[in-house]
Amino acid sequence: MSQSSAISESVPLGADCTLEAVLAAWHTATLRLEQTHAALREEVRLLTHELEVKNRELARKNRLADLGQMASHVAHEVRNNLVPVALYLSLLRRRLADDPAGLEILDKISAGFTNLEATVNDLLQFTSERDPQLAVLSVRKVIDDVLGAVAPQLAAQDINTVVEVSPEHLVTADPHLFRRAVLNLVLNAIDAMPRGGTLTIIATSDQEALELEISDTGPGFSDEALHRAFEPFFTTKQGGVGLGLAIVARVAEVHGGSVSAVNCAEGGAALTLRIPHRAVKERAP
Repeated sequence: MSQSSAISESVPLGADCTLEAVLAAWHTATLRLEQTHAALREEVRLLTHELEVKNRELARKNRLADLGQMASHVAHEVRNNLVPVALYLSLLRRRLADDPAGLEILDKISAGFTNLEATVNDLLQFTSERDPQLAVLSVRKVIDDVLGAVAPQLAAQDINTVVEVSPEHLVTADPHLFRRAVLNLVLNAIDAMPRGGTLTIIATSDQEALELEISDTGPGFSDEALHRAFEPFFTTKQGGVGLGLAIVARVAEVHGGSVSAVNCAEGGAALTLRIPHRAVKERAP
């Protein structure tokens, strides 16, 4: 069988088969092949990029897991040693009951001890892998509780509060984890306003999610801080540990949600904690 006969059998072109028709068919097939090749090349590029992203995320999680194990061990060891120190401080306070100068020094030691204990709790919270114990919470009640706890600090720094959270705003979340996330967001805003300002808390809810926005009137985030705000152990505060916002991100993650940070056009920064209703309900036992 000749080559022309083979072409005729594989590419049926009808009775008026001519050289032009053969070339046209060949051209069409070539274009389709080129288009298919381009599509496959683009698909390979996308899959390669996705694989690189997954590999980077896996490497990051592995590093965090190793770091978490080390941090958890250190935190437990420190906490074990803090228990007798707290007892000794209590006994010493009784002995210094009639010594105002001694009590003043003891108060400073106690403040440092409290900060150390808070750091240990942050480490343990960050390295905790427990599943959330879900319950239906009143967001307003949690906000009022947190603001009550930090009321002395708000007063000392001359910070006003604006709360736009309805009693009808509910969220299904772990009570301890959700409160901790809200507290850390509030403390972050307070730290941004050492010379006073306004702390604003706004809650919105629709069929998909609850969003809680906490904003301040401080200087806002630098470009680097905005990019790395939720990165563990990143901090711009002198003496800070850099776990506050990382814990918020961790809480959002275990609830199927997210947290974001932006600089406000009028100044200051706003952080938004988002917890999807559906994602939370699916995790419920």
